[in-house]
Amino acid sequence: MRRKNGLHFGREKKKVNIPIIKEVITWVVEIAIVLGIAFVFVYYIGMRTSVVGQSMTPVLKNNQEILINRFVYLLTDPKPNDIIVFLPNGNEKSHYYVKRVIGTPGDTVQIQEGTVFVNGEPFEEAVETDAILDAELAGEEILLGEDEYFVLGDNRNNSEDSRYANIGNVKKQHIIGKAWFITSPYEDFGFIKD
Repeated sequence: MRRKNGLHFGREKKKVNIPIIKEVITWVVEIAIVLGIAFVFVYYIGMRTSVVGQSMTPVLKNNQEILINRFVYLLTDPKPNDIIVFLPNGNEKSHYYVKRVIGTPGDTVQIQEGTVFVNGEPFEEAVETDAILDAELAGEEILLGEDEYFVLGDNRNNSEDSRYANIGNVKKQHIIGKAWFITSPYEDFGFIKD
């Protein structure tokens, strides 16, 4: 029998500890699931923005921090009286606007003698509003396209909204989501009553 000479580094078979590998894989999968759920929560219903200006008083006030539900409009379309967050004309450099939906695709909207009319009928307001002093573009009847929404601020005489050419009708693709929760200041903490 012939004997091999020399060193034999690394030739021993190492035992793999299967239970430890299973434990590590389980932990990795659980952490990935938790991170995935956290991402979905923050991205879809936890996105935060600030209210800019007084156009939504008394429901929302300047500098309030609100949460946006981005998920809801993946399943449904905005409805009249929803408070939405959008970028005017999709302008990425603009701050988010927060307004109330008045007209939805296919509706006609017109403001006459201070009153908003949708499809020829007075709009059923979710909150009490003042008569509109300046109808601007909505002085004439506006027919909304298949992906367009007409929005107004609740503070009707102090709001830059769909009545003005620089905002106009809001396309669905420019809607970020629905405003649903006030996070600050603390005394206003809670769900938005729309």
